[in-house]
Amino acid sequence: MVDRLKLLSRKRRYLLGLIILLSISMTCVALYIGGNDDFDMARREVLLRKVGDELLSQSGDHTSRVLPVKKIAENEYRLMFEKDLTFLPDSLVSTTRRVLARDPLASDYVVNVLNNGTSGVTYGFAMSKNKKNDIIACRGRKQPKAAYTIDIKFKPAGINTAKTGYLLGSMAFLAFVGLIFLKPVKQQSASSKGQVTGTFTFGTVLFDTRNRQLVINKTTIDLTGTETRLLRIFALSPNEIIERSRLQKEIWEDEGVIVGRSLDMFISKLRKKLEIDPNIKIVVIRGKGYKLEISV
Repeated sequence: MVDRLKLLSRKRRYLLGLIILLSISMTCVALYIGGNDDFDMARREVLLRKVGDELLSQSGDHTSRVLPVKKIAENEYRLMFEKDLTFLPDSLVSTTRRVLARDPLASDYVVNVLNNGTSGVTYGFAMSKNKKNDIIACRGRKQPKAAYTIDIKFKPAGINTAKTGYLLGSMAFLAFVGLIFLKPVKQQSASSKGQVTGTFTFGTVLFDTRNRQLVINKTTIDLTGTETRLLRIFALSPNEIIERSRLQKEIWEDEGVIVGRSLDMFISKLRKKLEIDPNIKIVVIRGKGYKLEISV
C-alpha cells in the first residue's frame, strides 16, 4: 500500500509539472500570436492608406486626403476619400496587388469599388495566392470621376508561417520536457508491473516473489519468506535509498517484534545469494539505510 501511494504521488507530481509547463508555453504562444496579430492588422491599415494615396495621385489629385481606414467587419476594411476621383481598373489592380504584397496575411482578398452616388458596385476583382484563381474583369475601361468607396475583404489567413514555426518549436520543446518527466513514471510503471505479476528483472536476476526464488544465469536459488519480503521492497525501488526504520517496520512490526540485528542478518544472506551477479549489490548508506544498486 505504501509503495502504491508513493507511485501515485510521483505520477501526480510529474503530471502536474507537465501541465504547468504546457500552460506556460501555450500562454506564451497565445500572447506572441495575439501581439503580432495586432501589429499586422495595424500595418495592414497603413498599407491600405498607401493604396488610397497612390490612387489619388494617379487621378491627378495631390492635395486631398485619404480618410481614416474603417474596419467594417472581421477581415474587411473600407477605404474612403475626401474628394471625388477617377481610376483605371488596370492601375487599381496592379497598385493593390503590389502594395498588399507587403502584407504577410493578405494572400486572398476581394476588392469592390462602390459609387456613393448610385449605391452600387462600380467595379470589383478577386486576388488569390494561386494566380489561376484570380478574377479580374473590365480592364482598360477608365471609370468616370465620382465619390468612390473601396471595400477590401481578406480571407482569414490563420497563423502565418513564422508563427506556425514558433508554435511547432514550442510543441517540440514540450514533447522533450514530457519525455523527461514521464521517463521516471515509466520506470515506476515497470515496478508496478512486477507488483502485479510477482516477478522482477534487474540485471541477469529474475526475482519470482510468488515462488520465493531467484534465477541467476540459469541457477535457481530459494528464498525464505522474510528474504522475499525484504528483497521485494528493494525491487520496487531499485537504486533508491530505503531507510532502515522502514525496512524494520514493514518486515517485522506486523509480527509484533522488531529485532535490531535481524535486519543486518537478512541483508547479509541476500547479499550472498545475489553475489553471482557482480552488477547487483545491496549497499549500506551510512546513517540512512540500504540501497539495491544495479550497475549498467
